[in-house]
Amino acid sequence: MGMIAINGGVCAASGFMAASIAAGIRKKGREDMAMIFSKEPCTVAGTFTSNVVKAAPVQWDKEIVNSGNKIHAVVVNSGIANACTGQEGMDACITEASCVAEQFGNSFKKESVLVASTGVIGMQLPVDKMKDAIVGLVPKLDSSAENATLASKAIMTTDTVNKEFAVEFTLDGKKVHIGGMTKGSGMIHPMMCTMLCFITTDAAISREMLQKALREDVVDTYNMISVDGDTSTNDTCVILANATAGNKEITEEGPDYETFKEALHQVNSTLATRMAADGEGASHLFTVKVVNAKTKEEARTLARSVVSSTLTKAAIYGKDANWGRILCAMGYSGAEFDPDKVDLYFVNDIGKIAVYKQGVPLQFDEDFAEEILSYQEVTALVDMNEGTETSTAWGCDLTHEYVDINADYRT
Repeated sequence: MGMIAINGGVCAASGFMAASIAAGIRKKGREDMAMIFSKEPCTVAGTFTSNVVKAAPVQWDKEIVNSGNKIHAVVVNSGIANACTGQEGMDACITEASCVAEQFGNSFKKESVLVASTGVIGMQLPVDKMKDAIVGLVPKLDSSAENATLASKAIMTTDTVNKEFAVEFTLDGKKVHIGGMTKGSGMIHPMMCTMLCFITTDAAISREMLQKALREDVVDTYNMISVDGDTSTNDTCVILANATAGNKEITEEGPDYETFKEALHQVNSTLATRMAADGEGASHLFTVKVVNAKTKEEARTLARSVVSSTLTKAAIYGKDANWGRILCAMGYSGAEFDPDKVDLYFVNDIGKIAVYKQGVPLQFDEDFAEEILSYQEVTALVDMNEGTETSTAWGCDLTHEYVDINADYRT
């Protein structure tokens, strides 16, 4: 049996439950807290922001992931980031985790609870409201697809759509599942972005192999998206594995590990592109595919540079096939290449148009180019003609609405 996409998000894997609630952190009545729970203890792996300024929940979670503790619960809030909040911010994390453990009769310790926050930097969390919300979340926990969807909506900030995805596949003759939810719309840039990502799986896999799979896959998924060039203080991507599928534990590289990695990549790449497409104010998903580069790292560097270019993003918004901006972004990327070997195309479902070939600009039909760029999904295809390596980056156009959203985000 191959890999199939299924419903259920973070509840698609057996043994996982989710819930959401309105804690009153954001607008009154809007659900703004979520919980993920597994009765069976979970092996955990994680990657976190590269920003030197790390939010309190990032510090808490990093310590737990590095310690090798088994995890039972994750509690998340939107509205306030709990970043740049000093000791009070760290105390809030401890209080949240302790409160969750208490709701389960302290059958596990507070160090088995991950916490995450997203929203405005520099504000303290309303801890009393959140403790009340945690008490309310626990009885609402359920393994339904509906609860998973509600949880994915509760963690949104400026996102316009919730983002969840899951797959089913076979390992060792057993049905296995990986599901996830993300949030992220602005302050998104490679080296993790303003994203929270929670992935669950019922696969049995060792901590070392889980961390290896996540670390390697993030490089070609979440680290290849850009909305605005800002890297957040709160970026967190964690995967929990509760081993309830009953497959033989993956403890080394081999066919089962490769199958698991392929499924994880399907989940991560889907969630990554959905975040890029939902960039603040975006009207286009802008994909940059670099092919035939000398090395994989060079392909990544070039794709990221183009997808992050403010001038290129503005041109995509204006439906202007301004290929010069793409070459310019490639030129300052840091990658060494021969511009006289490069071919450039704009591509989407209705066709493909060549605009630059082997160092020479081409005469092309501007009307057809504009038509291609009018579609919601647009790809710049860059053929380096120097090797065999490929990389894809995802971003969005830069619109007036992006400025409007961020000019008064705090007030």
